[in-house]
This record gives sequence, C-alpha cells and structure tokens, in this order.
Amino acid sequence: MRKRLVASAVAAAAVGALVGPSVAHADPAPPRAVSVLAHGSEAGTAVVSGQNEPGTRLRVGGARTAGAHTLPVDYQVQETGYWCGPAATRIALSARIAPPSQGALAAQLGTTEAGTDHIGQVTGVLNAHLGTGWYETKEMPNDPPTQAQKDLLWRDIVLDIDNNYPLVANIVAPPGNQPPGYPSDQTIYHYFTVIGYDDANATVLIADPASFGGNQIYWLSFDQLASLIPPKGYAA
Repeated sequence: MRKRLVASAVAAAAVGALVGPSVAHADPAPPRAVSVLAHGSEAGTAVVSGQNEPGTRLRVGGARTAGAHTLPVDYQVQETGYWCGPAATRIALSARIAPPSQGALAAQLGTTEAGTDHIGQVTGVLNAHLGTGWYETKEMPNDPPTQAQKDLLWRDIVLDIDNNYPLVANIVAPPGNQPPGYPSDQTIYHYFTVIGYDDANATVLIADPASFGGNQIYWLSFDQLASLIPPKGYAA
C-alpha cells in the first residue's frame, strides 16, 4: 500500500495538489454546475479540466439520451495525496444523499497515509450511509480480465447507473495505460468514481478526484476501464 502513497504523492505534487493532511479552502458559493454531454462522449473527451485546487467542488449535471445515461453528483478534488478513496466514495454518495466530508469518510474507511487498503472498505461505507445492501465488492483478479469479467463489469455499470448508484473503482494505471493527465513515468494506484455510460460509444464517464493534469471529469473507453481495474476490484 505504500506504493500508492508514493505514486499519489508525487503525482499530486506534479499537478499542484496537496500531499499532506489539509482542510479544504472555504467555498461560500455553491459549486459551479457543469453539463456532461456538451462536447460529446467519445473516449478522451474532457468534460471539466483545469480546476485542480484541493477541495474544489463542481456540481455535475445528469443527462439521459437514447444511448447515454449520466448521474448528477457533487464532485470534489481530493484534499490530500492519499484521500482518493474517501473522495471517490464521497462523489458516489452525493448522487443520493448530502455526503459527509472527505475527512469523516477517511476515518470511516480506515484510510492512512498509505491509502485505503481495499475496495471492500468502500463497499461497506457506501452501504452504511445509504442504509442499503445494494453495493457489492466485485474482484477482478485476472490481468487482462476475462471476457466474463468484462461482461459483468458492463452489466454492473448499466444496472447501477440506471438505478442511480455510481460505482467506485480501485485501479492500477501503469505507464502506457493511463487515463488523461496521469504521470506517464509512474504506476498510479488510485480510486475514482464511474458516474455514467454511453452505449453507442462504449465509453464511461469518470469523476476523478485526483485531478491529474487538471482532468476532473472525462470520458474513458470501457475497454480501458476494464484493463485498469485488475488485479483490484470495484464497488457496484
């Protein structure tokens, strides 16, 4: 787990984020609202970028078309270099409730400077706050994933988003296979939130609390998402 701390800390420093405990800057104004389909939904399309101060909040609007469905969430940049788990959990909860702070969720998740140890901790905290048993931990140990694992992941994405439940994914992003803005010379151990899908383009909408390279909300190909999760897992 210390690999996550080292990778996240260095990467966060590269984009101007904090790497130690911090209190987010006061934000008296409501978070700015953004639309997710204004620029299309092809892989690599950025919905929001360039706002990477720790604690920055954005209200991401939901959308529904014949082939695409995205959920409204309260996005927030992670407040430390190792709070990606709490921040991703907070984003997921915000689709259904007023979410706790990242600090409160970090305590509930058992997050340390080494990160959040396992996706199962996220699953438990999500269900506890929502008073439900909806979320389950789905492991993807095979790298590359099997076709059955990919089929299950897509089914989970569609089912969850259609029922207003964002997914939280624990990913490993090595050089050569990374979402936009990630430090290309490092393997990044990370959590982010899946908040939508587009069936026509086979893409998923990512709310990424790290804001690597200033990328907060972006479309990613489903195939790349499936390749990033092994050997970790996701909460769906």
